Amino acid sequence: MARYTGPVCRLCRRETEKLFLKGDRCFSTKCAVERRNYPPGQHGQGRKKVSQYAIQLRQKQKLRRIYGVSEKQFHRYFEKAAHIKGATGEAFLKLLERRLDNVVHRLGFGASRAQARQMICHGHINVNGRKVDIPSFLVKANDLISLKEKNKESSDKNAAAYKNFVGGLGARLEQVMSRGLPAWLELDAAARQGKVLHIPGREEIPTQVNEQLVVEFYSR
Repeated sequence: MARYTGPVCRLCRRETEKLFLKGDRCFSTKCAVERRNYPPGQHGQGRKKVSQYAIQLRQKQKLRRIYGVSEKQFHRYFEKAAHIKGATGEAFLKLLERRLDNVVHRLGFGASRAQARQMICHGHINVNGRKVDIPSFLVKANDLISLKEKNKESSDKNAAAYKNFVGGLGARLEQVMSRGLPAWLELDAAARQGKVLHIPGREEIPTQVNEQLVVEFYSR
C-alpha cells in the first residue's frame, strides 16, 4: 500500500479527533477538527450505526495514521509485538513509539512526524554522533539524538532544505517544553540534543488509543 499523500486534515476529520499530523496548525483555531468535527464526504454527518468491527477498524486506522506507517509495515510491527513477552498491545505501542521519526517529533526537532521523516531521510539527524537516515530505526535507552550541523560542502538545494527544517526551531522547542515532554525523553534545547532515558511504559506514551481493540482486530 502506497503512502497517503492527500490532505492530512481529512484523516483527522475521519477519526473525529486531532491526530496532530500538521504541526502547529493542530494547536490553532485553523484546525479542521475544530471547524468541522464530523467525517468528510457526502454522508459524513449521517453515519450513526457502528458495528464492533468498525470500532476496531477505526482504532487500528487511527493508530496507523498517527505514526504515519503503511499497512504492511504496521502489520509487521504487530507480528513482532506478538512474539514479545507480555501484553501484545503494550509491546506494539512501544515499538511504534521507539521509531526514530516519532522521537525526533516528540523532541520538537520536527513539527510533525512527516517533517521528522523528511529530516531523517535528508541526513540531518544523528544518533550517538552518527548519521541515521532510516525513519523506522528503533532507539534504545541512553541513545543521544541530535540535529546535525549543516555541511558547508552541501549543495544549495540541501542547504535550503536544512534552513527550512531549522526555521523556527527555537520557538518550537520552547513550545515542546511548555506542553510537556514525555517522561522517557530528555531535551537540551541549547545543544539541540535529546536523550532516551529509558524504554517507555504504557503510562508514558501519550497516544490516546485503545490498543487492545487493535489486537482484537488482527486476532480475528
